[in-house]
Amino acid sequence: SPAGFLEIYQLDVGQGDAMLLKMPGGEQILIDGGPDNRVIGQIDKFMPFYDKTIELVILTHPDKDHITGLIEILKRYKVKTILETGIQCGKSECSAWEEYKKEEGSEIIFARLGQAIDFGGAAKLYVLHPFENLNGQKISKPNNASIVSRLVFKDFSLVLTGDAEKNIEEKLVSSEIILDSDVLKAGHHGSKTSTIEEFLKEISPNIVLISVGKDNSYGHPHQEVLQRLEKSGIKYYRTDLYGSIKIISNGAEYYEEK
Repeated sequence: SPAGFLEIYQLDVGQGDAMLLKMPGGEQILIDGGPDNRVIGQIDKFMPFYDKTIELVILTHPDKDHITGLIEILKRYKVKTILETGIQCGKSECSAWEEYKKEEGSEIIFARLGQAIDFGGAAKLYVLHPFENLNGQKISKPNNASIVSRLVFKDFSLVLTGDAEKNIEEKLVSSEIILDSDVLKAGHHGSKTSTIEEFLKEISPNIVLISVGKDNSYGHPHQEVLQRLEKSGIKYYRTDLYGSIKIISNGAEYYEEK
């Protein structure tokens, strides 16, 4: 793609979540890493073989289907900065994450509402949730501690939700935070626990991306969510049907490749 464009890759990592962003200035952001090492093969398709640096890794929350692939990322790539919640996690994947993160020596930022990361070239990432610093806290439902963010590049915008569920979506709507965006990454793999009508109406996306594994046992994406999207006339793309999905924007116009 030409320099100065934003590239979005919803990566096909099975029943999990991973997205690669190439910023207009050349920085690369990886949001979650999926349930295993498939993320490595996906990244190899879209990053030059000689490029072993990722400027920012975002771990939305430490569930296995989001964190596992990031451990291999830390082994193979130089990760400059990590944005995470820092919530407590006793899983083996979290122990490995902490170990390799320490070895990597990345700058660690704990997410909270109001943070903005400026990538230059009119591209900024705004953290919308969690509403406060959760570092070290024990959270009974990690999905609802997910980092929710909004990426803005000139007139184009994208909302990223992790696995945030209904009550977080309701709070975001009632908070009067700016949500209106061109593209939405559906929460929780298209589960009926997320992408409620009010949230969808507030974002008013033209495209929804759904990261989901083929024939998964959870029934994702839920028919209720798909019907809601179809009723609203919103195009949606599923990784289980299309594989990795690319959206490219010059800040004014955008188009998708599947």
